[in-house]
Amino acid sequence: MVTRRTVLGTAAALAAATSLPAAAAAPPAAFVRREGTRLTLDGKPYRFAGANLWYGAWLGASAEFGNRDRLARELDALAAMGVANLRILASAETSPLKNSVRPGFRDRGNVWNPALLDGLDHCLAEMAKRNMKAVLYLTNFWEWSGGMMTYLYYVTGKYMDANDPAHPWPAFANATAQFYANPKAVALYDDWVRAIVGRANGVTGTAYRDDPTIMAWQLANEPRPAGDAATAAPLLPAFHAWIQGTARLIKSIDRNHLVSTGSEGLKGSVESADIFRKTHAFPEIDYLTTHIWPLNWSWVDAKDIPGTHAAATAKVAEYLQQHQALAREIGKPLVIEEFGYPRDGGGYDPEASTHFKDLYYQQIYDAVLNSVRTGGPVAGSNFWAWNGAGRAVHGDHRFRPGETAWLGDPPHEPQGWYGVFDSDASTRAVIAAHAKALATVGEPIAS
Repeated sequence: MVTRRTVLGTAAALAAATSLPAAAAAPPAAFVRREGTRLTLDGKPYRFAGANLWYGAWLGASAEFGNRDRLARELDALAAMGVANLRILASAETSPLKNSVRPGFRDRGNVWNPALLDGLDHCLAEMAKRNMKAVLYLTNFWEWSGGMMTYLYYVTGKYMDANDPAHPWPAFANATAQFYANPKAVALYDDWVRAIVGRANGVTGTAYRDDPTIMAWQLANEPRPAGDAATAAPLLPAFHAWIQGTARLIKSIDRNHLVSTGSEGLKGSVESADIFRKTHAFPEIDYLTTHIWPLNWSWVDAKDIPGTHAAATAKVAEYLQQHQALAREIGKPLVIEEFGYPRDGGGYDPEASTHFKDLYYQQIYDAVLNSVRTGGPVAGSNFWAWNGAGRAVHGDHRFRPGETAWLGDPPHEPQGWYGVFDSDASTRAVIAAHAKALATVGEPIAS
């Protein structure tokens, strides 16, 4: 809720930011760049083992919902494994949707939550101390952080909850995609883009556009043109105009950082390679992304993982090959920025074993390393997601509004479904071994 106190806090935060001494801009070499199908840093190939830590700004806040000591411990644990790239949520729209996180960065007016802005500043400052890079995404196609449906609610007064029995799939995705064709909703989103991309960090005094801790801005988490091809068809002009228009807006403010879409890949393009190609061929989009969810896509059965794992991994391999081929065709790098797998038996508790999950992680990591070794387009990966010390509060593993345990599994999902806990020794060992191998791999051999 926006209150007078929030408004005053925002004004104070903005005044503090604008009164900070001007920080010297980082030298150009300090930023991650794109050269053909490679990412580079300081003139050398930039390859990374990464994680998703969507809740970094919430943990980083100096507020009742934050925990800066825990944030420091989580970043230390990730750094110790060799994880040096974090994908972080840099938006959340305060929403009536039942599974959306609170608090949010913004409400329908252009008043921002100073506590979360400070939390994001703090998180980035702490990452810089550990030589980590951040990918910051600017809204969400899904409901768990408010997202595009909430922007539509702001301007129409109407909304639809995801997984509402009265509106089965793909009703929510089709309704959310109307965002792209709603100028008022897009204008509110653009206001946020201008505010956050144009922000100065209140902790370090460095303008975000001059901060080499940031690797890339991302338009949204998993933006889709719709939930099915028939609904997507008439929306494609608006969808692609939004993709290119937002990327241009970001680059008009910040010429130092990369821009990506946040797409799932073919699954996020209603299975159309043509849509994916056009979405990522715009010159303002610097690299391709793909997400891989075998359980969500019914490739594996949580009740029979041993019996369905082999067929699932065959589909994973094919999906990876398809996206590497598209990356070569388009001539841009590819990042596998979300991948997750259930624990053995489909359980959510840290005590549940992770044998097949570890095999799946190894498959992704082998694909990354093979691409790097043969001069392929894959630059890195971000597993979904780091739970660290977070634990489900309730026996049913459901998130309740107001809770501050913060797991990598967002509020709409069972807490512990996909995230990696600090107690997952075997999974952490797989991650650490990959990070070490990636850091020491030599120049690519001829393919």
